[in-house]
Amino acid sequence: MTLDPDLLVAIETYFDAIHDCDIQKLSAVFHPQSSLFDADNGSIFVEPIDSFSRDVAGRVSPASKGQPREAEVLMIDHLSPISATVKIRIRAHQSIFVDHLGFVKGEDGWQIVSKIWHLESTLNRDDEGT
Repeated sequence: MTLDPDLLVAIETYFDAIHDCDIQKLSAVFHPQSSLFDADNGSIFVEPIDSFSRDVAGRVSPASKGQPREAEVLMIDHLSPISATVKIRIRAHQSIFVDHLGFVKGEDGWQIVSKIWHLESTLNRDDEGT
């Protein structure tokens, strides 16, 4: 299956939204009925996109602290020409997350319909330059 360049643009929009705490970009890349999931604490935590957007809006962005954007695509698995799972790794301040993002291409282009995240590691201040 051929990789849709618009999917790559949507992934970059997600990376920018998190790095800049940009709610407009977040709203553009997430479907309005999407939800986010985490089970790192032993129970399933579900957060609707509206709640997540408010959380992001209240954060100090990594960009404003001078942190370079550290984000990479680990895998893209197409389920069909209009649906894909994208595994990424992204740093926000001292936290390194691995996310599985469920993308669907609809009338508004590629949008995230679900996000499962895992806190992979937390850097010590001494590790910040590495």
